[in-house]
Amino acid sequence: MGYLIDNLQYANWSEKIFRQMREGGVDGVHVTITYHESFREMVLQLEAWNRWFEQFPDLIMRATTADDVATARATGRTAIFFGFQNPSPIEDDIGLIGIVHQLGVRFMQLTYNNQSLLASGCYEVDDTGLTRFGAQAVAEMNRVGLVVDMSHSGDRSTLEAIDASSRPIAITHANPSWWHAARRNFGDDVIKPLVARGGMVGFSVYPHHLKCGSDCTIESFCQMIADAASRYGAQHLGIGTDLCQDQPDSVVDWMRVGRWSKAMDYGEGSADASGFPAMPSWFGDNRDFGNIRTGLAAVGMSDSEVDGIMGDNWHRFYGENFSPANS
Repeated sequence: MGYLIDNLQYANWSEKIFRQMREGGVDGVHVTITYHESFREMVLQLEAWNRWFEQFPDLIMRATTADDVATARATGRTAIFFGFQNPSPIEDDIGLIGIVHQLGVRFMQLTYNNQSLLASGCYEVDDTGLTRFGAQAVAEMNRVGLVVDMSHSGDRSTLEAIDASSRPIAITHANPSWWHAARRNFGDDVIKPLVARGGMVGFSVYPHHLKCGSDCTIESFCQMIADAASRYGAQHLGIGTDLCQDQPDSVVDWMRVGRWSKAMDYGEGSADASGFPAMPSWFGDNRDFGNIRTGLAAVGMSDSEVDGIMGDNWHRFYGENFSPANS
């Protein structure tokens, strides 16, 4: 059986969750360590993870390369990769891109819903595309091996990032808009050029991204993946659950608002959708990936396609994109 990799989680980390990762046979997880944090605040998150690595060395390990996934599996642990959902930790300093890569960060979103110094978010009325800083940041990210993630970006910004990047980019956690027309989901006009350049899409189980929300069926989700494989090629697809397990509802305020607004930004939900939505019945934690694997087989996907989507495709992508260019 291939690797099992979830390329996006933002859980309220605990020994319970780390043990569930092991019970679920999860070989690697890309974890969000920042939303709106400054560089110094980001370092505090790294400190917290260092303590968890010390406390639970039999469950999790710090990971920076594709080979670390194999090491984690061989030693019965889960490889933890770091990522940002906003470029705020690099502040206005392009030199910090190299520094955060040296600190172990492997993914960085250019925006989180709003306009950033680099690009426009998907909730801006006017998507003005990559800024001058953004174009140079993409080039520097390509050079050092920090993957460009456009999961919360506008379509124009995403297309310009695809064109500007000399290496494949990722949408780590979103779904096709032809299946569910959420503002955070993407259409063929974005996904096709992304995969044409070797990019990856991670499918999300966060209810606001799902057809029928919390009531989405496993059959609908897996048929969507099979349909996406027909459109884009199964080798470009993976899982990025966006699992926010055990987070208090107050965390949504930080995710959506940060420090920029005095009013609640309800973001992806309806006007009164405060707090986290209920997860679909078939995916509540890291022990439930088997439901997705079984569901993909049930809609007719081959064993090799299923292995790819469940983790082998992300593993290949890690191997090709985490190291400095020409290294």
